[in-house]
Amino acid sequence: MKKRFWLLIAATHIVVAIVVFLLAPALYSRLASHTHDPAVVDSSGDIAYWTCPMHPSVRADEPGSCPICGMDLTPVRPEAADPSELDADAEEMTFHVDPFRQQLINVQSAPVEERVMEKEIRTVAVLELDETGVSEVYPRVAGWVREVFVNFMHQHVHAGQPLFSVYSPELVASQEEYLLAQQTLEQLGESPFEHVSTGTESILRAARRRLERFDLTADQIQTLSRTGEVQTAVVVHSPASGHVIERGVFPNRYVTPETRVYTIADHARMWAAVQIYEQDIGQVRLGQPAVMRLIAYPGESFQGRVRFIEPHLDGETRTLRVRLEFPNPNFRLKPEMYGDVELKISLGRFLAVPDGAVLRTGRRDVVFVDRGEGRMEMRTVEIGEKAEGYYRVLSGLQAGERVVTQANFLIDSESKIRGIAADWDTPLPTHEH
Repeated sequence: MKKRFWLLIAATHIVVAIVVFLLAPALYSRLASHTHDPAVVDSSGDIAYWTCPMHPSVRADEPGSCPICGMDLTPVRPEAADPSELDADAEEMTFHVDPFRQQLINVQSAPVEERVMEKEIRTVAVLELDETGVSEVYPRVAGWVREVFVNFMHQHVHAGQPLFSVYSPELVASQEEYLLAQQTLEQLGESPFEHVSTGTESILRAARRRLERFDLTADQIQTLSRTGEVQTAVVVHSPASGHVIERGVFPNRYVTPETRVYTIADHARMWAAVQIYEQDIGQVRLGQPAVMRLIAYPGESFQGRVRFIEPHLDGETRTLRVRLEFPNPNFRLKPEMYGDVELKISLGRFLAVPDGAVLRTGRRDVVFVDRGEGRMEMRTVEIGEKAEGYYRVLSGLQAGERVVTQANFLIDSESKIRGIAADWDTPLPTHEH
């Protein structure tokens, strides 16, 4: 354990030494071009300020030592006001890296350009029943179950298919009342007294409505009228097509209108529940297309759409539950299946930069702009969405500029970036005259 610790300390020292070795010549060469040297000093011989070759953020009005590293400060001449030169802020962040050194550490760059950006959100889905396609079956009358025609779970039924038959004394009495009203109408329908015939017709209509409330179909009532035979057991039919997911009816069981005898779910459509991370919530919209792939069907994909976005965020996972809907005409999608879902979201056309060019230090987002002839400018940028390996540029870059996308310690070392960022934030020393 101790051996690993000392090896780690040694490796850290080596990395720091490499960074200082590579960084010092670049910064020193930039400053040297501004120092008070006979070859570069202007005719007036004025000195703009004194600075440290290793810490260019340090500026003083007179000679002295660097408050950071203790090195002697170096004089810097004033710059000529030439519109073709870089502005003061850009020049302050620009340093030189020899082209040979760039080749040695494999510096690569790419242009900043407009792109049509399309973001892809990948997540995992769990298939669920479509709640809008679930039907519950209750008997309209109390009685004893005679026969059960759908007698096992997950059996598929069609709308109007017989489910079971029930014997109900109440229903038998209602059928007898209907037959009696029909017989009375036949006998008194041609009575010379209008109120007699009218009253008899009203009684027959009331008896028919009672049978309909007991869930007898028009065909069953017509058969009763034609044959005059009371049905001791009435058949209850399925109100919808689907699969039986709950069964509560068995032969000889007594049921009431409060007894849920079947639950039937339509599998023609399936829901898929997915979790969307907080940073992607604002890009998900109702109706967006979705593609789902399942382990059960390799090489196949299923097309669906976003149907519901829940209004509350899960505080523990920081995700939002979104419901997708997929057609399922062949019932191949099963509840509780897992799937991989892709949501493709068009972001529009924007100025974009490769994600490898952006160095995120935590306090700022930085890129290196290749200004040619070995000059590198460290520039703070503001970025937006990330998609297809690119960041949307909100500010800090212009189309046509080239940014470094790959390098070694000199360009993309996080420790090097933080070191320079710390130098920028170091307060300037003040000197009393």
